[in-house]
Formats: sequence, C-alpha cells, structure tokens
Amino acid sequence: MIATRDAFGNQLIESAKSNDKILVLSADLSKATKTEKFSKEFPERFFEIGIAESNMIGIGSGLSEYGFKVIMTSFASFLTGKYDVIRVSLAYSNAPVILVGTHAGLAIGKDGVTQMGLEDISLMRSLPNMQVMQPATPIETKKMVEHILDSDLQGPVYLRFGRPAVPVFTPEDQVFEIGKAIQLQEGSDVTIVATGHLVWEALEAAKVLHEQGISAEVINIHTIKPLDDKAILDSVAKTGCIVTAEEHNHLGGLGESVARVLALHHPTPQEFVATNDTFGESGTPAQLMEKYGLNSDSIVEKALKVIKRK
Repeated sequence: MIATRDAFGNQLIESAKSNDKILVLSADLSKATKTEKFSKEFPERFFEIGIAESNMIGIGSGLSEYGFKVIMTSFASFLTGKYDVIRVSLAYSNAPVILVGTHAGLAIGKDGVTQMGLEDISLMRSLPNMQVMQPATPIETKKMVEHILDSDLQGPVYLRFGRPAVPVFTPEDQVFEIGKAIQLQEGSDVTIVATGHLVWEALEAAKVLHEQGISAEVINIHTIKPLDDKAILDSVAKTGCIVTAEEHNHLGGLGESVARVLALHHPTPQEFVATNDTFGESGTPAQLMEKYGLNSDSIVEKALKVIKRK
C-alpha cells in the first residue's frame, strides 16, 4: 500500500527528468505534499513561496504564460480556499496550470477539521474551464500525472490526493484518459460509482452484495469534470438504480454531478454515500470513515435501499 500523494511525488520526478519545463511551487508544505524530493532533485525548478497560497497562484499563472508547466501544491482545503484568486487568475484566464490538493477528505485523521477538504470538489468543478480529477490508487495516480504532464494543457486542472496509504488494485497496463470512467466490475442489479479512496470500498461492498445474490456494477470515476456521462447512462440503463460514493460533502460533489446527468437524460433512483453538509473532526481515519458513513458497510446499506426504489 502507498498513498496517492507519494505516487504523485515519485512520478513528478520521473516526468521532470525528460521535461525541463516542469516547475513546482509549494506553500510551505513540501514534505507533506511529497514535493520535497523534487526540490532536492531539481532545486532550480522548485520555488518555496511560503504560507501564501494566493501569491503562489498568481506567480504560477504568470509563469505558465512563458511556456512552463507549473504545478502548485498545498493541502486541498488551503489551496481551494483561495477561490477568488483561482477564479480570476486561473479559470477566467484559462491558464494551463496544475493545482494539486493533498490531504483531502476525512482520512487525514488527527490533523483536524481546519485541514479537512470536504468542499474542494464542489468549489473547483463550479469554475468554468477547470478540470477535476481524483485517482483511486497509486498506479492510477502515476498514469494520471504522467498523462497530464505529457499533454498540451488547454486550461487549469485540479488534482485531489489523500493522505493515507491505499490498496493497489488497478493494473499496471491501465490506460488513463481524461473524462473516461473505468468499469471495474460488471453487474446487473445496481450501479456503484465511486471516486478516490471509496473506489476500493465500493469493490468491497460489491463482494458483500454478491454474497446476498445481488450483482453490482462498479465504476471508477477518476475524472469528476468532465464527467463520463455515457458510462453512467449505459450502466443505469442495465441496472435501473445507482449509488454514488465519495469522501466529500454531498453538496456539489460527484453525487450531485451524477444526479444532474440522470435528471437530464435518464431519471433513476439514486442514493448518496458522502458527508452530509457538515465539517469533520479529529480522530483516526478508520473512526472518522465509520462515523460519517464513508465505507463499504454504508455502500451496501445504500445499495439495498436504492434497489427497493426501482
């Protein structure tokens, strides 16, 4: 097991070896965001801005105008909290930069509520031109970062990473494509779409449902914006109901994004696994995921509930 933030830091160094246009900006958190190794490997391409995220965003936007591929890193809550600067300097300007928010969600544990990003997806996906992505595994992180750094960005990207180590269950030969969901398991009774840490929980839930004679289709949504509407609509056309799972507020996250697609094209019973319009609190990751219902047990419960609504 390895954290997605660790995989990000490792791939950043690998990509930078063959691309001297990659620059990294940090807001006093390089050790936590795993860009510290990059700073030692490429000191001339690393800039420590200090506890000044708004300043970092402005600098990054300017550097991107000169052809540099700029990565700006901080905790998800601190970075996306500078919404007004991101809105004007990056989204409105359509700056081809990469925002990396680590320590997102409840699973940061004892760091506490002020550092728990539970609103960041909602904030970023509401901005025109902004793409929003969250990998489920270290391998997927590597593929995602490699793809983005190798591509010709047409606007800003927000990448969301977690703190804890997570299982490695995606294959090494998996192809990453922005906006293309990945079906991990085929099913016929209920669709489960998840993002980030909860993809593994969705697979675990599918095992429990299988033991109860229920066939669950599991889809990994690594790109929240642009969303893969077709994958969702094709799946619910078979199953007739859906559960969305995310380590984020149910307001404005993956679940509501999926609900919009369903409302417009194929009204379908839906249940949400997410935090319910609340802040987090301090505790161990396991305690918090249990208390706030962000685990396989909750997914099973919601799946059984939504099936009855068909």
